[in-house]
Amino acid sequence: MKTRIISGLVIAPLLILVLLGGPWIKGAVFIITVLGLYEFYRGFHNMDVHPSYPIGIVSVCLLYFINIITFYVHPFTPGMTPYLYMMWLFISVLICLLYMFKIEERNLSDAMATITGIVYVGFFPYHAALAEDTFAVLCGVSPVWLILITAFCTDIFAYFGGYFLGKHKLCPKISPKKTIEGSICGTLASTVFCAAFGYAFMDREYMLAFILTGLAGGIFSQFGDLTASIFKRKMGIKDYGNLIPGHGGIMDRFDSVIFTAPMIFYILMIFFADKL
Repeated sequence: MKTRIISGLVIAPLLILVLLGGPWIKGAVFIITVLGLYEFYRGFHNMDVHPSYPIGIVSVCLLYFINIITFYVHPFTPGMTPYLYMMWLFISVLICLLYMFKIEERNLSDAMATITGIVYVGFFPYHAALAEDTFAVLCGVSPVWLILITAFCTDIFAYFGGYFLGKHKLCPKISPKKTIEGSICGTLASTVFCAAFGYAFMDREYMLAFILTGLAGGIFSQFGDLTASIFKRKMGIKDYGNLIPGHGGIMDRFDSVIFTAPMIFYILMIFFADKL
């Protein structure tokens, strides 16, 4: 419980940035990505795998540069933007593969870990910035609230649901403390809170979208949490970092957001496509 309280204090400044919206949200996502990428790559060192942090940072900076150019400086035609992101992916993967050219010093696993970090820690959370760009005007409030609600409501209610009701283990070999009862409580809470938020602050015409957002977000939030636990187990570490002494790092606090951000973006894209 103490961890949850401290985590809440860490997250509080982020909520202020979400209230400010726009570029502030992108700045927050960028900073979280840069710190998270460092923690993620450092975890591989325990496995004698050495991804390139400079390549990861260059790739992430290029991703946000494309965003700034297309959204603020020189908006391209809608059909051009996907090709810019395809170009970014090509360049990122190419550089990671070229990283292996010092064949005496580097292994295939070093390049693969670098690519994994760029996609998993860089591109997946970037969907929060895309959601802000695409849907903020249509929704009336920042759609990033939906991402945070699904991630943190699921985490909080899954914890307390498991604490008071938990009897059946969910994935004991991955995360021994998680229970099926807690998982159900977390998913239901995510669904209810997203539906309530959509009803109160967004277009009620799209209530089905908000309900599905909460449901899918609650499920994928837990997938994100479990995936992060698998990485840590394979890396042989307890926490990704020590930003909060005794309570882990950035990746430990935002691991569930990594999967919820893309999922919610694509759900909103389906339902709001006619208004774009």
